[in-house]
Amino acid sequence: MDDHGIDNDTKALETSMERGQEESNCTNQIHGSDVSFTLRERQGAWDCLNGSSNGRPDNQSTDGEFDLPSTPLANLRQSNLSQSSSAVEVSSVNDPSLTPSPRVHKGLDHCVTAPVERNLFLENEELPFSQSMTEKRVGVGSPLSTLKLDRLSEREKKQLIVEIMKIQRDGTVEVDLTKDSPVASELLELHQLDRVPSAIDYIAADHNKSVPKLKIAVLVVGTRGDVQPFLAVARRLQAYGHHVRLATHSNFRGFVKSAGVDFYPLGGDPRVLAGYMARNKGLIPSAPGEIAIQRKQIKAIIESLLPACTEPDLITGEPFRAQAIIANPPAYGHAHVAEALGVPMHIFFTMPWTPTYAFPHPLARVPQSAGYWLSYILVDLLIWWGIRGLINEFRRNKLKLPPIAYFSSYHGSISHLPTGYMWSPHVVPKPDDWGNQVDVVGYCFMNLGSKYQPSEEFAEWIQKGSQPIYIGFGSMPLDDSNKTTNTILEALEITGQRGIIDRGWGDLGKYSNIPDNVFMIVDCPHDWLFPQCSAVVHHGGAGTTATGLKAGCPTTIVPFFGDQFFWGEIIYQKGLGPAPIPISQLTVESLTEAIRFMLQPEVKSRAMKVAARIRKEDGVGAAVDAFHRHLPAEVPLPPPSPPPEKDDSPNPLQWVFTKIGRICCWACAS
Repeated sequence: MDDHGIDNDTKALETSMERGQEESNCTNQIHGSDVSFTLRERQGAWDCLNGSSNGRPDNQSTDGEFDLPSTPLANLRQSNLSQSSSAVEVSSVNDPSLTPSPRVHKGLDHCVTAPVERNLFLENEELPFSQSMTEKRVGVGSPLSTLKLDRLSEREKKQLIVEIMKIQRDGTVEVDLTKDSPVASELLELHQLDRVPSAIDYIAADHNKSVPKLKIAVLVVGTRGDVQPFLAVARRLQAYGHHVRLATHSNFRGFVKSAGVDFYPLGGDPRVLAGYMARNKGLIPSAPGEIAIQRKQIKAIIESLLPACTEPDLITGEPFRAQAIIANPPAYGHAHVAEALGVPMHIFFTMPWTPTYAFPHPLARVPQSAGYWLSYILVDLLIWWGIRGLINEFRRNKLKLPPIAYFSSYHGSISHLPTGYMWSPHVVPKPDDWGNQVDVVGYCFMNLGSKYQPSEEFAEWIQKGSQPIYIGFGSMPLDDSNKTTNTILEALEITGQRGIIDRGWGDLGKYSNIPDNVFMIVDCPHDWLFPQCSAVVHHGGAGTTATGLKAGCPTTIVPFFGDQFFWGEIIYQKGLGPAPIPISQLTVESLTEAIRFMLQPEVKSRAMKVAARIRKEDGVGAAVDAFHRHLPAEVPLPPPSPPPEKDDSPNPLQWVFTKIGRICCWACAS
């Protein structure tokens, strides 16, 4: 459909959703509050982000359990039982399924090796639909590019997709292949597209020192834990002589600049985003009022990406135009900016995002191992479903690129881009079906604790007793921080342990009477703090998990949403901690049992062995090497800077000093 008029569609859908709430039979438990809202309505809300107001609320729901895989990395335990419902039957859209236009636009297949001469600020013009990355790589008319899925109408495609997907209460997607759905086999055929060799010529080996000095834009969306490993990589890139600009949320301006890296603000507020994710348990809006929040945040992020790669420094005015882009997947629109600028791009991330048969997507639950690879495609499609309207608006109005068709084959995937994963291969080994384009580089630490000086009171408290247990949930918001604090205090008292409670964004301990065996902190580098602790309890953010493992700490993860469940299961399967405790199930009893589990000597021994291996790694160096190795053989040069404007107006002082200079020169010459 045309993406104009999305705001009117949003209002229309909000009205229909509010009416549907009165008829809803499904009660959604969100942090202890009852919100009557069907999951079909949640799907309609998500479709509204795409600009469609035709989603039909339905009060029918299907009960489903957290049915968990049984293979090693995907053996998710049944610790988070929740209701599920089939995704909404979405009505047709007006986007035509067009054949590729004869007007050719160079797309970002893997990375583009030459700059594209394009004025990004021309007036709007009529633009045809573009092919997806896969369609451009495979070629129109080839057997692989003529899947039956691509020949279906947009409505039929959506209906087939939702047949095998269920949106779970925690924001994950359950993929059910038990039904005889033609879409499953159609999507599985896309796996062959990944095996099509790329024609891009790459720098062959370790040529770090011979790589030309580049202007690199690093685009990161997320919390401080998401930003920190990218900042470590940015600093190392600067050591090789590159000019690096790290673009992220304004909240982290001081953090980035204090590390000596140029900063540029991206849109979106990480506190609002974290609150949205916690309330909605993931990506799908859970109530009509959430639609505007999600749309506003994503749109702000997308629209800030092009200035982050092209605008001069906001303070010094120094010109900047990226010759290469590094981004994490939530920086939606990254590939489109790279396409418009004609520059190579490299994805780095702290959670799996590349299709594999080894384990399912961290945001998906797949009872059948045959569906692991497919889960990545479905999550990509679901995300594309939600942001497609905003992306196409961005492509048309800002990048002057043709829009992408709704179900253009496999458009949302990053598997055609060089990708580096920032975790230790000793924790999650690289799957065999990830090719040479994918690297598992290791954890990327900044070592912030080397210069940290604790207060005298804190230092004395640590020294006067046994090693404490750290408990904190970072950027995660809490509905009842006082209740959670009391749960923590009681569990520490029962187990006879000392504890350090990190207040975080959830304001733990703000209204509680804190006993002497507990110390409250506000901001302390984890790489200094965790080695002082006997064990750690946290939300399962990738960075916090990495720091705890490096310190040799047995770990209990209390996941809130998303990939936190994935890391919780990895910790459990490695024997480094108990099964994860979802925040909704955190009780005195569950936390007490978890603490006792972590204090077992054999758990500590396993944690120390993993820590010794992690300390030998140089994840930052491996990440930089991977970036250099995957650069195209010919890196695009920046466009020449325009010559300074010549001021032809007479300047009396300049004329006087010119005359004096000439007289002095004559005198010296004589």
